[in-house]
Amino acid sequence: MCGILAVLGCSDDSQAKRVRVLELSRRLRHRGPDWSGLYQNGDNYLAHQRLAVIDPASGDQPLFNEDKTIVVTVNGEIYNHEELRKRLKNHRFRTGSDCDVIAHLYEEYGVDFVDMLDGIFSFVLLDTRDNSFMVARDAIGVTSLYIGWGLDGSVWISSEMKGLNDDCEHFETFPPGHFYSSKLGGFKQWYNPPWFNESVPSTPYEPLAIRHAFENAVIKRLMTDVPFGVLLSGGLDSSLVASITARHLAGTKAAKQWGPQLHSFCVGLEGSPDLKAGKEVAEYLGTVHHEFHFSVQDGIDAIEDVIYHVETYDVTTIRASTPMFLMSRKIKSLGVKMVLSGEGSDEIFGGYLYFHKAPNKQEFHQETCRKIKALHKYDCLRANKSTSAFGLEARVPFLDKDFINIAMSLDPESKMIKPEEGRIEKWVLRRAFDDEERPYLPKHILYRQKEQFSDGVGYSWIDGLKDHAAQNVNDKMMSNAAHIFPHNTPNTKEAYYYRMIFERFFPQNSARLTVPGGATVACSTAKAVEWDASWSNNMDPSGRAAIGVHLSAYDGKKVALPMPPLKAIDDMPMMMGQGVVIQT
Repeated sequence: MCGILAVLGCSDDSQAKRVRVLELSRRLRHRGPDWSGLYQNGDNYLAHQRLAVIDPASGDQPLFNEDKTIVVTVNGEIYNHEELRKRLKNHRFRTGSDCDVIAHLYEEYGVDFVDMLDGIFSFVLLDTRDNSFMVARDAIGVTSLYIGWGLDGSVWISSEMKGLNDDCEHFETFPPGHFYSSKLGGFKQWYNPPWFNESVPSTPYEPLAIRHAFENAVIKRLMTDVPFGVLLSGGLDSSLVASITARHLAGTKAAKQWGPQLHSFCVGLEGSPDLKAGKEVAEYLGTVHHEFHFSVQDGIDAIEDVIYHVETYDVTTIRASTPMFLMSRKIKSLGVKMVLSGEGSDEIFGGYLYFHKAPNKQEFHQETCRKIKALHKYDCLRANKSTSAFGLEARVPFLDKDFINIAMSLDPESKMIKPEEGRIEKWVLRRAFDDEERPYLPKHILYRQKEQFSDGVGYSWIDGLKDHAAQNVNDKMMSNAAHIFPHNTPNTKEAYYYRMIFERFFPQNSARLTVPGGATVACSTAKAVEWDASWSNNMDPSGRAAIGVHLSAYDGKKVALPMPPLKAIDDMPMMMGQGVVIQT
């Protein structure tokens, strides 16, 4: 991930303004420590902090078209850039960067080219011929982006809130799947797939379709010119990413440059569920495994840094961001610049334990739609900013556009959790990779119950956070919470503690409005809380709040879930990857 900052139409082309833009851009340098760039055209400024992953030698930004009339600053990866270059035969490219296609696509197709991009991205494009500009963000919001407005009529764009919060009268999260055009004078939604209207789909479940689509999503993300690895918690999602990567790494450009053996990374408290499961999967796959331990105190000491970097006061996000933040620092110290991660699967397939209580397939499907649409506020925010804090890039194959379209077109009846039929959460994904002849994973890993990341690193992590918050927030403070924080009033001492830290870093009203709120249990939306009346008495985002479902639920009752029948899929051919070429 890189860091971008743009100030557009500020009516100030002075040296003092340039110095200020450079100063603000430095706040994003952790995202891109490899190089800095600044382009100025009159009162328009485009700044870039680069993390060099593709074409490290010549891909510095901003990027230009042939005559330098189109200028682009980009944060992201365009996985189909080689294919797009072939469409642009009459264009001459200055670099080998995957993002170099953007300026040329704009020349050919105007602002409507964005849907042609297969990847994750946030970019600002300035057309100096008429002084117009456009800004776009990827479909789901894997990359972070904010937009703000100054009193002088300027428009500000930044990868992180800290790049613009002190200089804008108002700012907000840039909506995923949209672009902003100065010619149009506002936003336009470019990503509008069939599932967006939340009507119930009816495509029958085909295990091979799911398997092949996800394998392709992983393979295209092996595009890299730098050392990389996979995050491996030992849960279903990260284990599948690691398994597919290990199978297809040989023969790729990445393997020729950095060797055919995959590196994997896991973090947790001593004796945590993730450490044990991650090590087992790593041994099964033959990865070079790196296990990082942290203590509850290590995590507590990092909370302020986490909130500064992740820019939220959401309890779930902070709980999960902290171990990921600590792990990212360790990974970067090993010389690794990019990792593959398993975010997004639970939203697409209804993997959170509260989905056990979905009353029907319509409610189930609509909740998955709501969860995907909100990912940029939660898991994508965490994955992007926790890793970018140390110049590490996270790629998320489950959020591949093609894969989402296939998975979200399934009749949701096939995703419904039915323990009496041996169908646990994410059954359709588990079955798609249940192969007797050439197993992707050991059976007990393939059918391991969902653990939220903040739980899997060790149950005492959340308990320790609550205890620490209770020592710093007293009952009197809580009694006045609604007066001190009328918006998204914290209802626990832990939430109050995080809010105090956030407000110190980001005191503007616009800042607090960027953070989501509302009732939740086990990471549900507020709407899904209605599925079980008992949940209103146990409002906690931890998976252990799913009483009657989680094997270590807060009420202490063990829940026995029937295991699904461990049958292979009949006549399932193997995908060996013939004809797949990874180019950069």
